[in-house]
Amino acid sequence: MYDILFKNCKLVDGTGSPWQMGDLAVKDNKIAAVGYFPNAQSKEAIDLKGLVLSPGFIDIHSHSDFSISGVPYAESRVLQGITTEIGGDCGISAAPVNPDNLDLLKSYVGFLDTGMEFTWQTFDEYLSKMETFPYSVNYGGFVGQGTIRLAVMGFDDRLPTPEEMEKMQAHLAEAMEAGAFGMSTGLIYPPGCYSGLDEIAQLSTAMAPYRGIYESHMRNEGDNVLESVKETIEIGRRANVPVQIVHHKITGRKNWRILGHATLAYVEAARREGLDITLDQYPYTASATTLTSILPQWAFVGGMEAMIERLEDKETRAKIRAEILANYAKSLRRFSDIVIADIPSAKNKVLIGKNIEEIAQMQSKEPVDAALDLIIEEKGDVNQITFGMCEEDVEMIMQHPLVMIGSDGSSLPLEGEDRPHPRNFGTFPRVLGYYSRERGLFPLETAVYKMTGFPASRLNLGNRGLLKPGFWADLVVFDPEKIIDTPTYLEPKRACAGIERVYVNGQLTVLEGKHTKAQAGQILRRGRM
Repeated sequence: MYDILFKNCKLVDGTGSPWQMGDLAVKDNKIAAVGYFPNAQSKEAIDLKGLVLSPGFIDIHSHSDFSISGVPYAESRVLQGITTEIGGDCGISAAPVNPDNLDLLKSYVGFLDTGMEFTWQTFDEYLSKMETFPYSVNYGGFVGQGTIRLAVMGFDDRLPTPEEMEKMQAHLAEAMEAGAFGMSTGLIYPPGCYSGLDEIAQLSTAMAPYRGIYESHMRNEGDNVLESVKETIEIGRRANVPVQIVHHKITGRKNWRILGHATLAYVEAARREGLDITLDQYPYTASATTLTSILPQWAFVGGMEAMIERLEDKETRAKIRAEILANYAKSLRRFSDIVIADIPSAKNKVLIGKNIEEIAQMQSKEPVDAALDLIIEEKGDVNQITFGMCEEDVEMIMQHPLVMIGSDGSSLPLEGEDRPHPRNFGTFPRVLGYYSRERGLFPLETAVYKMTGFPASRLNLGNRGLLKPGFWADLVVFDPEKIIDTPTYLEPKRACAGIERVYVNGQLTVLEGKHTKAQAGQILRRGRM
């Protein structure tokens, strides 16, 4: 007697193998059998009439570390078929916490935080606390190198002392013992950007015994992207750890259609030489981060308050302003490419959805001054979307066999005035509907593999990502002819079309595009799943 029996399914199993028609049985929240069972008995039988049944999508790159307690239904995740997400990316994690630097940490993660209390100090304490909050999808995490460095060194732009390096390595080892999947860097963000290759490689050796993954938001994704790929590869070599290049992209108009092939060639060469390296990507030509990312990195030394003080100082602001304009001219960037996604103050909510040039016209200012004034007024807490890539590069990267899919999104509710990047709500159906079905970049089975079996294997999940007996029943039922992303830049908070059912650990969590309010997610720890 099975709990659930799905009949007449188009089974896309997550391995990349061709689909086959058949049945799938669930018992005790796990997949019990896959095949053809005309006489099987079950408490619930569901005739899918040829719809696709696939493993639940695994988002290998998310930022929901700070949303688990604040957005318990994870609408932006589960309504697009995500059943497992891995956070702690881009050098930013919710642990470790040094109480002496807690204010610095809160300012560092403020653009992601949904109101966490930071009552923990270690990574293990953080995961244990998250286990007390009901959540609608499974969550596991990387530990952020930026968070580790901040706990030990604050926002100092200098080399660590031997004692400080020992403390950082101890934090990393503790996180790995607690179940982190590896360590991430965000080398465009302070304080991670103050770390050189030697420092990161030395720190990364602390996770080598655990086979933790070094995951990097590289130092540059535009003019110097080739140098950044080389640096990432070299860190993996020196530390003897696997490497993941995250949200791989080519920014800056003069670099479009030119540098992408070379970056992938470097990765291929590194694999031939024995380095375990892969990549992930989100399927959009726009990125998203905080507006402070336009500032030179030296402006952040000492933390966010010190940065605001520099912007308020006439002479220092002039220096910052000149540096921004020079960088924009060099990369052929435009302020009209930056669109405000969210602002905390009620006064400036009217600016959400407008680009910096539009705001400058409204305020009779130069665009760079409009941006700097907004950063000052909102204390740096401004989320933005930047259109900086071309479609040809997105498609070329996506087709590469070493590239899997990751949203770079967060757990968000359907409600709210903000306009976050549509990747938060639409990444996976966009790959299936637009890039696989409509553009024909790869077969359906390959698309599903890039978002299920491939990331599961990369993370050594062991019991998720495939339609296989004994695996957890994380499942998505979708119509392959109708699945598509409906979230847009103007209206991003939408459920995607074509997703009929989503099960998380055997529990029905989405039915015909609606959340059932189930909260069956688990906190995942590397090696304990």
